[in-house]
Amino acid sequence: MAKKDVNEVTLLAASFIRWGLGLFILGLIMGLPPLFRFLQTSLQGPNWIQLENVTLWLGCPYAVQIGALGMIAIGAVYGLFPADELEAESRDYAAFWLCVVSLLAVAVVGYAGYVALNVLDLALPGTHSARETGWLYGLSISTAAYVIGVALAFASIMDITYYKTDE
Repeated sequence: MAKKDVNEVTLLAASFIRWGLGLFILGLIMGLPPLFRFLQTSLQGPNWIQLENVTLWLGCPYAVQIGALGMIAIGAVYGLFPADELEAESRDYAAFWLCVVSLLAVAVVGYAGYVALNVLDLALPGTHSARETGWLYGLSISTAAYVIGVALAFASIMDITYYKTDE
């Protein structure tokens, strides 16, 4: 079987899709423990403090999944371009790595941060709101980095698809 030459844009598209699928699966796996805890808590009776905290915890896996679907969509758009005529720019790679690193940061800050928040609640019960605010700031910064990555990819896609009519 002859080896086929692959362009940078095709590799970039495949990278967006591969990482997007992997992060989507990570979001699914991360979503199971909080869902089971939510179901267990609801069977034991209403304890609104636990239900409120688990709602925050449930937001992290779904944020990763939505971001991963966005990466898959961006990869699909890159895959539709004629690979022979295009080259990937540094902006495209910056967009890719910003999306990947920021979604991994959302996963780590969201999942590990929530566990650490609850462990510290036992040791330092009076400082919960300050730690929770820091945790939410960490998630916000990670999400903002993802939005910047998507904006870079969008700008690159708009540059590629812009056609100037000859007059």
